[in-house]
Amino acid sequence: MQTVRGLRDRGFERVRVIDTGSSDATPLRARAAGAEVLHERRCGIGQSCPHGLDNLPAGIAWVLFCNANASADLDDLDRLIAAAEKADVVIGNRADSGAGCGITGAIHRLGNRLVSKVIEYGWGFRFADFDSLRLVRREALDTLDMRRHGAGWNVVMQIRAVESRLNIVEVPVRYPALKGSCASLGGSVSAAARVASGMSQALGRLFFGAGATSATQPAYGATPQFAGE
Repeated sequence: MQTVRGLRDRGFERVRVIDTGSSDATPLRARAAGAEVLHERRCGIGQSCPHGLDNLPAGIAWVLFCNANASADLDDLDRLIAAAEKADVVIGNRADSGAGCGITGAIHRLGNRLVSKVIEYGWGFRFADFDSLRLVRREALDTLDMRRHGAGWNVVMQIRAVESRLNIVEVPVRYPALKGSCASLGGSVSAAARVASGMSQALGRLFFGAGATSATQPAYGATPQFAGE
């Protein structure tokens, strides 16, 4: 498990891997690399991430979320950690990284733009990306009360962070090219469509359920802070 070893080498003492029914030796390799492996029968980021937050040990001040498929460049973690000195939520921004692969990457970028526009209109805050790579203060997570929200889990977190007036920072991150993969969208149009559908449903529940803050009265600010280049 390249990602687990990379995190351990960078000083992350506690690493959790959420296994959603893998049929290979992934759990064994993750444990061998130094991770605690938890099992979740339901697939998807909206199920695995909340499970990973269950029963967090005392003394953990920050929680890092990332894909375990080596789709993120862990060298960028220094940027996230540096930005965390003045933030509650630090989100990786792939918008300028050139990440993407063919039509799936194009769908992903288009979906990001559409979701970003809806949030800007409804909540008065403009996000550049909704990447899985993010560093969140433990106290902020307790405030956000993140439960299961399907494929729109990242979007829900970011909207709730705006509503809670947390300090949000986005930092540019890179994504290495992976054979047969397109970051977190899995390299297929159908996978991209499922993620887009989940995001849309999450936005709908938040926008029409709890009501959105007018763009003329932003809940936090018109644009996020950006750190580093």
